Amino acid sequence: MTFELAATDGAARAGRLTTANGVVETPIFMPVGTHAAVKALAPDDLRAAGAQIVLANTYHLFLRPGHDVVRELGGLHRFMGWDRAILTDSGGFQVFSLSKLRKISDAGVEFRSPVDGSTHFLSPEIAVEVQQALGADIIHPLDECLAYPASQAAHAAADARSQALFGIVQGGADADLRSQATRATVELGFDGYAIGGMAVGEPKPAMYDLTELVASLLPTGQPRYLMGVGKPEDLVRSVARGVDMFDCVLPTRNARNGQAFTTDGPVTLKQARYVRDGAPLDAACDCYACRGFSRAYLRHLFMAGELLAYRLLTLHNVTFFLRLAREMRAAIVAGAFGPFQARFFSRYPASASPDEPGATTRLAASD
Repeated sequence: MTFELAATDGAARAGRLTTANGVVETPIFMPVGTHAAVKALAPDDLRAAGAQIVLANTYHLFLRPGHDVVRELGGLHRFMGWDRAILTDSGGFQVFSLSKLRKISDAGVEFRSPVDGSTHFLSPEIAVEVQQALGADIIHPLDECLAYPASQAAHAAADARSQALFGIVQGGADADLRSQATRATVELGFDGYAIGGMAVGEPKPAMYDLTELVASLLPTGQPRYLMGVGKPEDLVRSVARGVDMFDCVLPTRNARNGQAFTTDGPVTLKQARYVRDGAPLDAACDCYACRGFSRAYLRHLFMAGELLAYRLLTLHNVTFFLRLAREMRAAIVAGAFGPFQARFFSRYPASASPDEPGATTRLAASD
């Protein structure tokens, strides 16, 4: 994997990430394919939306169908019919969210599967082995439990398989601990760096401040990934602080709950005011849902429980997030990211999502 910066504007960066399965232009949003599928969308839908890379969840694929099955069937790209880049997380966030179903030791974590109650063990070494079997382009160590020797072994194995290994910076909400964790992670040396432990209930100002702090301590010439974030306004504010890559379940989860993201903020179709609304979801969007259907029709589909509603709303939301990433990149290249931010926030009402204040946007074990 290689990464090069094409332009900067303040702390905002436009880059080019080259993987074994394609080029990813940053800033980029990665749709979440929990079980090797982005909910309600086929690979053709993702390509139409402009996706260059997707995220698959190590924890869920470890439990079902099993990484050995995926490896025997040719790896994750062939298994899910996706010919572009794939990033897998370590599975750590999901495992450690099982507070009543897991037992942590120095060697790793033992946990009971919420699928069938079976007992499993995940160590730093096993987490990397699972991701190597899956064959993702970018993989991560088990961040909460990772020890220095495990990271060294992971490096050697990943290099042999053309996989990039990103280190994960933790440290909670304490600025000193974040700084220490960042310096220690950088000292180990990784192909890129993920900022973990955000969007888990902390106040937004704290998330932005910590993101800016960590980004300022990371190497300039390597990609920076803010895990599990976030809402559209979070992407814009985090790019302004030097972040390159994002993932979040909101575009797909909110679509399944009847909400669409638009240039003027979220549209919640369950509301009665859309019963006779003949306008598209977003006049600025060229996705299939906006080209062909009205808000009234989409509301009808959702209220009637028609499966088509989930596909169309998900397609729109994923397209919206990917278009936002492209627009940010274009603004950075043009040296106009400041004016872009001003235009964006003049129309988009921050924190208009129905999620409760402080609620997590991360992919939990139950998602």
